[in-house]
Amino acid sequence: MPEGHTIHRAARDHRKLFVGFNVAVSSPQGRFNIGAKSINKQQCVAVEAFGKHLLYDFTNNQSLHIHLGLFGRIKQRKLPVEEAKGEVRVRLVGKTHFIDISGPTICEILNEQAKSKLIGRIGPDLLRKDADPIKFFERVSRSRAKIGTLLMDQSVIAGIGNIYRTEVLWRQCVHPNKRGQELDRSQLENLWNDAQALLEVGVKHNKIITNFKKVGSVNTSSLNIYKKKKCPRCQGVISKIDISGRSAYFCDFCQPNS
Repeated sequence: MPEGHTIHRAARDHRKLFVGFNVAVSSPQGRFNIGAKSINKQQCVAVEAFGKHLLYDFTNNQSLHIHLGLFGRIKQRKLPVEEAKGEVRVRLVGKTHFIDISGPTICEILNEQAKSKLIGRIGPDLLRKDADPIKFFERVSRSRAKIGTLLMDQSVIAGIGNIYRTEVLWRQCVHPNKRGQELDRSQLENLWNDAQALLEVGVKHNKIITNFKKVGSVNTSSLNIYKKKKCPRCQGVISKIDISGRSAYFCDFCQPNS
């Protein structure tokens, strides 16, 4: 599943392509014909990311809401348009480029009320300037849930996926099974600040990078322990557990659960 940096990168790029222009919207596969017609040739006034949710706002007070889920993909191309390849749910065509969105978990039209309700359900987004980390600190400090679960709960904190969860917890020496209420304020601040910094790097490079060590001019790896066998810090064996159906990797020595 694309993590928050991917969605914010898409929003940044698509703002340049669509905002201020009338956008031709269609559904090549036909499953989104009614929704596409409701915003077709309307002027796009904003493109925003809220965690893993992407919103395109139009002058008729309608918003196209996209959540890619596990299998959704966005492809961007220069004009002229090409014949759609595969099951393209929705196509947006601007002045110079077009994008095809295939396989999203959510592809729907929202009015202003529904959009506000959606945003209200999403936790503070690490990549938004209006994010309030205090909400994250307070929510986690009251919770008996595992921090590995809380970091993936988009109503608690928005934008972190499975890879960032694994990497941030390892970087901050926090075991994924430690309960939220067991973490002190400095640990929570460090988790927030580190995750925020890594996501910003991800937006810049359009890639998840959590390991900045280089050999010559080539990174040994862009990740530290995700799907790895050995911990680069202590050379110990990396363990793996299941948390809410997703694999969480950790080092027992560097991330003690005590």
